[in-house]
Amino acid sequence: MTPTRRTFLGAAAGLAARAAPPAAPEPTGGDLGSLHPLVEKLAGPPAYPASFLAGGYRSLEDFHAKARPLVEVMLGPAQAKVDPKPELVERVECDGHVREKVLFSTGPHFRVPAHVLVPKGLKKPAPAIVDLHSHGGMFLFGKEKVIDFGRNHPTMTAYHKANYDGRPTATALARLGYVVVSIDAFFFGERRLMMDEDLGRGWDRPGYSADDVKHLNQKCRGKETTLVKTLALAGLTWPGIVVRDDMRTVDYLVTRPEVDARRIGCLGISMGGYRAAYLAAMDERVKAACVTGFMSSFAPMRKAHVDTHSWVHFLPGLHRHLDFPDVASLAAPRALLVQQCERDRLFPLAGMRESVKRIAAVYGKAGVKGRFEGRFHDEPHRFTLRMQDEAFAFLNRHLKG
Repeated sequence: MTPTRRTFLGAAAGLAARAAPPAAPEPTGGDLGSLHPLVEKLAGPPAYPASFLAGGYRSLEDFHAKARPLVEVMLGPAQAKVDPKPELVERVECDGHVREKVLFSTGPHFRVPAHVLVPKGLKKPAPAIVDLHSHGGMFLFGKEKVIDFGRNHPTMTAYHKANYDGRPTATALARLGYVVVSIDAFFFGERRLMMDEDLGRGWDRPGYSADDVKHLNQKCRGKETTLVKTLALAGLTWPGIVVRDDMRTVDYLVTRPEVDARRIGCLGISMGGYRAAYLAAMDERVKAACVTGFMSSFAPMRKAHVDTHSWVHFLPGLHRHLDFPDVASLAAPRALLVQQCERDRLFPLAGMRESVKRIAAVYGKAGVKGRFEGRFHDEPHRFTLRMQDEAFAFLNRHLKG
């Protein structure tokens, strides 16, 4: 049959229709713009099959035995355990406590700087706290964020006021009778990155001007992605290094004669809260933990609460198995306090509320409902005096009671 002009034009029109590109997706107002709907389709509805709430576990112990190794795999390979071999660098007499600067090993390749605050007049081993510093966009300082040295770098004075209501938590806890340790997380403080062109400024931070801090801080901020990419090529993760260092800090802490190894707690705000959640989840020696300003179900964050967070908060592959509150719930049946800031722009309020309900459900299912507390404060992202007092009272009940 000979094709007519009409059939030819009809066929051509059909080919053109099939070859036409799809209509451009509408902007979503989210961090990923037009690609966000596609990511949501790829992700599918959140299921979290490894959650204690998903069933399939005979007991809470069974949950620990199966979910913790899963998290370990996601964190990436750990350094071999080594003797901490602590070295005393400095000892300073302070009002009511002694502040020591020490170095200890968390693996074959890391000598980690820390400050340890020891209350004066201890008659017997005391409860201890691992105080985990925040991120706050400040890389030049780490452990100094939670300690009052009497004379602080002007940058830290401003940081303490903005983030801790002017009362750094480690010093406050030492005054309450706790032995407190705080280390520099990897990529912060004395473990920060320094580019070749900036080596002439030296490493001595007390001598840095405000402009020096600003310049060097921007260099570190711009290299977060480089760090994560490089670690990926090495088969490692940034959260894996941070979490393992925090666990090895407990290894060091229990070697100290002033510390009662049966009464160890941890706390932190923001990235410090993130670290506290992981430390309590992965290390059963932590008997009480306070997670402040970092708790949300992660699926609600994907649209518009991604760019506000550091790379250290993202662990590839984890959320196919566990939501972040599921990770925190690995602390059960030990004591856990989660403090939420209702005006915290880093998290969607719905995600914060959902996370607290999810952790409470785990503790309830495990039969230890009274060991979890979720508190909401009408505050932006900060650790106010009122919130600190609430956290300290919680720690006192579970570590001193």
